[in-house]
Amino acid sequence: MIPPTNSLGRLALILFIYPILAVHAFASPPSAASNLARSQFHRPGLNGRWHHNKKHRNQHRHGRGRGSMHTRSALQLHTLIPRGGAAASAVAAAAGEGFISKMSLWTSSPNSAFNLALGILAASTAGLKLFGMAGRRDNSGDGVNGSTKDPKVKSLQIRFLAVFWLLRMADWLQGPYFYQVYASKSFGGATGAMTWVSRLFLTGFASTALFGPIVGRLCDSYGRKAGTLAFSLLYSLGAYSTKSTLLSVLLMGRVMGGIGTSLLFSAPEAWLVGEAGREGVESSLGDTFGLAYAGDSIVAILAGQIAGFAASQRGPTGPFEVSVGFLIMGGLLASMLWKENVASNNSSTESIDSQSESTKPTIRDAVKVVKSDPKIMLVGAMQSLFESAMYIFVLNWPPAVSKAVSTYFAKFAKDASSIGTPYGTVFSCFMACCLLGSTLFGQLTSSSRVDKDGKSKSVSTENFAVGMLTLATLAMGCATMAISSGTLGVLSRIPILSNILSFASPAFSSPGSVLGVLILSLFFFEACVGMYFPAIGTLRSKYFPDSHRSVVMNLFGIPLNAMVVSVFLSIERLGVQGALGVSTAALATALGCSLKLKGIVNKSAAKL
Repeated sequence: MIPPTNSLGRLALILFIYPILAVHAFASPPSAASNLARSQFHRPGLNGRWHHNKKHRNQHRHGRGRGSMHTRSALQLHTLIPRGGAAASAVAAAAGEGFISKMSLWTSSPNSAFNLALGILAASTAGLKLFGMAGRRDNSGDGVNGSTKDPKVKSLQIRFLAVFWLLRMADWLQGPYFYQVYASKSFGGATGAMTWVSRLFLTGFASTALFGPIVGRLCDSYGRKAGTLAFSLLYSLGAYSTKSTLLSVLLMGRVMGGIGTSLLFSAPEAWLVGEAGREGVESSLGDTFGLAYAGDSIVAILAGQIAGFAASQRGPTGPFEVSVGFLIMGGLLASMLWKENVASNNSSTESIDSQSESTKPTIRDAVKVVKSDPKIMLVGAMQSLFESAMYIFVLNWPPAVSKAVSTYFAKFAKDASSIGTPYGTVFSCFMACCLLGSTLFGQLTSSSRVDKDGKSKSVSTENFAVGMLTLATLAMGCATMAISSGTLGVLSRIPILSNILSFASPAFSSPGSVLGVLILSLFFFEACVGMYFPAIGTLRSKYFPDSHRSVVMNLFGIPLNAMVVSVFLSIERLGVQGALGVSTAALATALGCSLKLKGIVNKSAAKL
């Protein structure tokens, strides 16, 4: 059987080739084979002059003009027949040209192009999973079952994931129709304008920043299970508020939704880490986070389909109504399957050793904890910077993709206004990328990755975070340059970058190249999002003290939300390019924090 490292290497090669072929199909003019196929299925007259010229160029290149075919002798034809390795090369070249031709045909409309991308991403994820399973079987030596999972770990994962995925489903259901549900309301006799929708959106972010540390402290003091149940209640009330036409009720619903968001992203994770510590299975947290966020990507895809059906039956409030059902089920399962756990009384830092055993954690103590340990500060900074970049990206990718799609596909349509961006399919592609990223995290950091001598080959979470943030920064930077026509011109004036950018400029010279680079960059960034959540969850479980876990997590939500709100309020001046530029800068800063963290950890390990 193929060794696991070779399997992963071959799979990496496949994953590297696929996107290049896709970008080539976008960036290159359709080949002769695709022109012939398109002439059979598409309207005549589109790009007719180009097809005519291409035909004669092909005839001249391959010697297939009528005159040349009749003047060649048999000896000449015999000498032109490739033999041996040349024949194999010719066959391979012909096969490659045929594949590119089909790719060009498949990318002649937005729907077909993104459906193709979704299929490639799904196949890549399935292949990665299969190679990982093969690797585990090789390492186990029995070829069948692999290493047996600890019953305690399995039980904990079942209890946590069943609740977590239900709650995440409820959250994902509300996202696609947030704008529509508030835009459909009437305020003072007029239909809700973008101004009011923006204010309602910002109200949720503001409440998350304002009340996050408070609800985090309450979770640590009175229990993470109670915090999860409170999330179910508050989010249900926020969802039901969308049925009202009163502005005050809608605003209150957004406040409850913002508080609920703080609870969703702190209470369940804090419960899991606390329960794992109580049962002595902390080493399984990386695997559990990988499973949680891999499944979360699938949940998001399903949520999009369910939300669309609910909206078609009940209007824009339909998905919010359905989400209440999932919140109730998640709350019921948590109440039955979870035991309550609260923050441990003993702090892991020396700065608050004077704290009495009976004193409950406070926000002031949490700030002292953060200041006392640079590793906590660095992990928290990575959290704030990456997630702020992610939320800014969420607000700005639709106009960026829509412009690139309409520019490129205009040559295939008579009426440019008829070109529509399949946002649902694009979103599904993003979620497939997230699934691919979280799966890759699980494969590379798994403790089951050992060599023949039994030594671990797993990648440390700190090293993985450095690689992930490097890729995320490069991807967001490429996306920013792809949509900004003046960026390359400005950067090329810098002497050090002028030679480097001379090689990159062809990738931004045509609508097809711009679209290909933009989509590929966004796909890579979404894969990094899939890697990020299990990675940051693992890092928080290692460095955030259990005594103040929830409140510390929410403290770092304050700069996160402040940055997102600031960019949102300045979006008219920044534009999409400026907003993505801010995201790139935030990711680069997060990369610096990860490198600093890695240095501290390596230095500490060297002293041992």
